[in-house]
Amino acid sequence: MSNVPTGTGPLVDRFGRVATDLRVSLTDKCNLRCTYCMPAEGLPWLAGPELLTDDEVVRLVRVAVEQLGVTEVRFTGGEPLIRPGLLGIVTAAAALRPRPTLSLTTNGIGLDRLAGPLRAAGLDRVNVSLDTLRPDRFATLTRRPRLADVLAGLAAATAAGLTPVKINSVLMRGINDDEASDLLRFALDHGYELRFIEQMPLDAQHGWDRSTMVTAEEILATLRREFVLLDDPVRRGSAPAETWVVAGTGSSTGGPVDTGSAPRVGVIGSVTRPFCGDCDRTRLTADGQVRNCLFATEEADLRTALRAGADDAELARRWRTAMWGKRAGHGIDDPAFLQPARPMSAIGG
Repeated sequence: MSNVPTGTGPLVDRFGRVATDLRVSLTDKCNLRCTYCMPAEGLPWLAGPELLTDDEVVRLVRVAVEQLGVTEVRFTGGEPLIRPGLLGIVTAAAALRPRPTLSLTTNGIGLDRLAGPLRAAGLDRVNVSLDTLRPDRFATLTRRPRLADVLAGLAAATAAGLTPVKINSVLMRGINDDEASDLLRFALDHGYELRFIEQMPLDAQHGWDRSTMVTAEEILATLRREFVLLDDPVRRGSAPAETWVVAGTGSSTGGPVDTGSAPRVGVIGSVTRPFCGDCDRTRLTADGQVRNCLFATEEADLRTALRAGADDAELARRWRTAMWGKRAGHGIDDPAFLQPARPMSAIGG
């Protein structure tokens, strides 16, 4: 591949995008069995020796920060809270210089007891997945009766100062799409920031059907029946979510709106409103593979090189090469689109 960066410098691709946001999957395992993610019996999990050790995770994060210009690190899974060495990994990442912003995406199970220790270790904020406020529906969707645990985790995150606490919600037609307004009202009442995410073709069963996906336009139309949404004057930049200022309920704002302090709601329209042209993400799987796109069908193996004795410069070179090959877009609308072999739980969010 010609013109691949081989020396020093950031993670740039052929289209001039620079990756500064690293998503690190700490495990492919999860303690929920969400119907749109995996089958009830779970999946064939990665064997222990295949997983990066805590020290290996920390080393690769260090390479990303010190040599490749990464400024934000998000720990994901599977479910990252079940990784035994999580607190040590966060502590080590927080000690890096320059210090990256550290966040974590979780299903919230166990966050009630870990929020405080995570904050003390150096974590800055969390995103919590929550698709329904109904206990019966939660149990059906996740195959676990754990809604109360998630709500306790959200409250604990706020108390610990892991703010802004963000909620990620996936709406599915005929399943929970009637809860859009309820979820936003809940978030507003508790000071959480809500992000609706279009359902993506990343399920283990490969059963994604575009016709069942609730689109960004449908989500906004539903919310506008009960809320006044104003265009957000703050530039989106490379953030995946488009955001709107929630200026009031009904048809009136009730007076002038301070858009600087007003609450916001976001929609991540990965399918119908893709943001590939501004993407600044690079991904590291729990078994040490670099993915330059969530929907990539190829990976670059850093684990083998690391365990064979590669120095930091060589690891950085391999990482740069992997990112250089990133495509212009995810191609979901292309008739030739192929869903990644790995499901979301194995890729990392």
